[in-house]
Amino acid sequence: MSDESTAGAAEAARRYYDTSDVDAFYAAVWGGEDIHTGIYAHEKEPVADASRRTVATAAAKIADRLGPNRTVLDLGSGYGGPARQLAGEFRCRVVALNISDGQNARHRKTNAERGLDTLIEVVTGSFQDIPYPDGQFDVVWSQEAFCHSGDRKRLLDEAVRVLKPQGALVFTDLMAADGTPPDVLRPVVARLGVEEFATPSFYRRQLSELGLTHVEFDDLSDQLLTHYIRLSEETRRRATELRDVISPDYVEGLLENLPRWVEACRQGHLSWGIFTCRR
Repeated sequence: MSDESTAGAAEAARRYYDTSDVDAFYAAVWGGEDIHTGIYAHEKEPVADASRRTVATAAAKIADRLGPNRTVLDLGSGYGGPARQLAGEFRCRVVALNISDGQNARHRKTNAERGLDTLIEVVTGSFQDIPYPDGQFDVVWSQEAFCHSGDRKRLLDEAVRVLKPQGALVFTDLMAADGTPPDVLRPVVARLGVEEFATPSFYRRQLSELGLTHVEFDDLSDQLLTHYIRLSEETRRRATELRDVISPDYVEGLLENLPRWVEACRQGHLSWGIFTCRR
């Protein structure tokens, strides 16, 4: 993929997350901490609680690489919920690399309010060109960010490059189910400004080609259906309230788009889960 295409995808992600309507939606419906799929204890659980469980579940898979003397690179760190959860629980140092100035400002402010600013460094930049030397991090972490990449092969190359020997790569991502034609999902992913998603088989193949070991994919696609049902329900239930903080046109767009995600999940067109592997 060309540098121009990669830069275009990065700019699209920046525009999406720096939009006031998008920011207000994540703050109101997700709680302004996390922007990723939850693992639900029951179908009516609050989105924010389920989102935190995803972080805990992923962290448990690589707990041997987390601790006071460890450093984590969080790619596409958003509002910083996962970074704060990791730093707060494991006392590890987290470098949070993210492209959105607006999200980064909120991330830094919340870190300072919670006394975690000495453990978390928020850096504005693109994960296509990670601004750190080879072998720098014990863990490279990401949640629902790789879907915004214009060159996922290059992104994975970069993620592995900065891992220490025996370091762990752990990530979740929104994916097309293997065998799903790209045009089937275009109306679904249009809200994100994304052309198409990767598939689980793409990630397995690329991770193996990069020489990573113990490549595992915990397929939790059923949670994606629950998650988008919850988002759709919450948005519809709170539509009047949301129109006070989000433009009415954007709310209407959500009410139209989110049920498409639900239907795509029901049709088996989308996939989601936790990838873990070792260098």
